[in-house]
Amino acid sequence: MRNVETSKWRNVETAAGSAPVVELLRHSQVRVVFAAGSVSKLGTIAVEEGATRVLLVTDPGLVAAGHADRAAASLRDAGVEVTLFHGIRENPTTGHVTAGVQVAQQLGIDFIVGLGGGSAMDCAKGINFILTNGGRMQDYWGVGKATKPMLPLIAVPTTAGTGSEAQSFALITDPATHQKMACGDKKALARVAILDPDLIRTVPKAVAAATGIDAVSHAVETAGTNQRTDVSRALSREAWTRLEPAFEAYTRDPDQAGPREAMLLGAHLAGAAIEASMLGAAHACANPLTAKFGIVHGIAVGAMLPHVVRFNAANGHNPYADLDPDAHRLADRIDRMLQLAGLPRRLAGLGVQRADLPELSAMAARQWTAGFNPRPVGADDLLSVYRSALE
Repeated sequence: MRNVETSKWRNVETAAGSAPVVELLRHSQVRVVFAAGSVSKLGTIAVEEGATRVLLVTDPGLVAAGHADRAAASLRDAGVEVTLFHGIRENPTTGHVTAGVQVAQQLGIDFIVGLGGGSAMDCAKGINFILTNGGRMQDYWGVGKATKPMLPLIAVPTTAGTGSEAQSFALITDPATHQKMACGDKKALARVAILDPDLIRTVPKAVAAATGIDAVSHAVETAGTNQRTDVSRALSREAWTRLEPAFEAYTRDPDQAGPREAMLLGAHLAGAAIEASMLGAAHACANPLTAKFGIVHGIAVGAMLPHVVRFNAANGHNPYADLDPDAHRLADRIDRMLQLAGLPRRLAGLGVQRADLPELSAMAARQWTAGFNPRPVGADDLLSVYRSALE
């Protein structure tokens, strides 16, 4: 791997021959460091960005795996004080955020590192919102509601999935309503994203499959939203061209270096596409499945994605032409990926019954991402999509 200077303030470490990626990342405010072993640079980079007292936000699994210790050691070796907060779980709630804020307030934290999957990075952003701007997460549901500066953040993904390190949104669940709140503000965007393929080499196959199809769903949905731009379309294409060829090999054996690197970079590019384009009905349908049945997000969105693609391709329309000139063939390709990874393709196999569909449809219609779907959708439309995915 080689270093490519893309500006005075952004250093992209990426594979030779990736000039299009470097050019695309010029459009992002996130400094990207992409190389095997790059988590060892965390301390040096944090100091460059002004860190003296860091809150390291992660989860218990990464503590057990030793990744949190490696990150903390790099920070301490650079002379930075580190406090570990690992009181989070999948789909972080306002309670997890509150607990992290309490730790940070006691110690005068001036910098945050989010190490983990989307949950850890989202929680880190959520903590940043409340620590710097006060109030409750509900106050920031929507876009641009933070009025004060936020602390610098470094995001270090340990799955090739959410692309949260490229986004300014924190997805935090309200435990009272089970509503997943998208709280977005450009001030919440990470200063630096460290993409270290070594961190995902020991991911269990089931996790690799669920997070990998999530990344695929981001590339597909961003390619077709009604908010897409020339930049987001290019990011979606670049993500898809890396994710689809690597997906089977990565989910079969996450230890393979080439597929790991392609999936991690592809997930980041797809995350950057979300920042520019948003998502659609597959995510609107997936969130209620997680809230009501506890289905892992990647599994839920993967099961819905081919059906949403076919729904959006009605009457010969193809909002996904950047990925495949035939949207129905694209849906078949996604179905094949699900099959190869052993992922569920029908909701009935996940415990969903026909009687559940009207409630799920009503919930999905209220999801923010439904408004960005290329074909307008209401509860009745989403009910038809759920029916097609049931059995």
